[in-house]
Amino acid sequence: MRVKSKWFKKERAKTPREIADAMAFIVWRIGLNALKNTRQADFDVAVGEQYFSFLSEFLIFLVQVADRIAYRRLDGETRAPFTTALAVRLAEILAENRSELLGGTHGEHKNHFIEQLNRRAGEYAEFEYGGSSGGFAFVRHLGYCMMDVVAEKDKSWVVDQMTTIEAPEAVATVEKAMSGLLEDAAAHHAV
Repeated sequence: MRVKSKWFKKERAKTPREIADAMAFIVWRIGLNALKNTRQADFDVAVGEQYFSFLSEFLIFLVQVADRIAYRRLDGETRAPFTTALAVRLAEILAENRSELLGGTHGEHKNHFIEQLNRRAGEYAEFEYGGSSGGFAFVRHLGYCMMDVVAEKDKSWVVDQMTTIEAPEAVATVEKAMSGLLEDAAAHHAV
């Protein structure tokens, strides 16, 4: 998947929030692409609740990836606001889409995503992140989380789909995008 990860206007420094907003757009597209690919691989992910459950799990995984990259590249005073802003912006995008298509309030969908992300962050913290591939246990955890999302007939295959196809491509794309955004930002003394 190709994404643009260079700043259009480079004349001023970028804040952690601006970097997070740009990454949220990229991460959202990566999540939608993974969902599309998984459905094209004949996994039954029905439009509706299951669709948004899949997206939530994948977006949470990608926030963990972005946070691990931020840990390597940013100082603590910049990393925390970046990761928080990324999570909040993704929660807003997901909540807006979910409430528009399934009903419910924007606030309750946003809060549900943030609660789930906080729960999963503790789980992902148990696994080492391995750079451009993500690390086997780290990526495998996404597959196990997806077992609760997919139909019964797909449970035995979803871990393989996530660990060998969807997650490696997504991790590589996030690594490249973060590198581009952070290099541009650092060149202009943003972070």
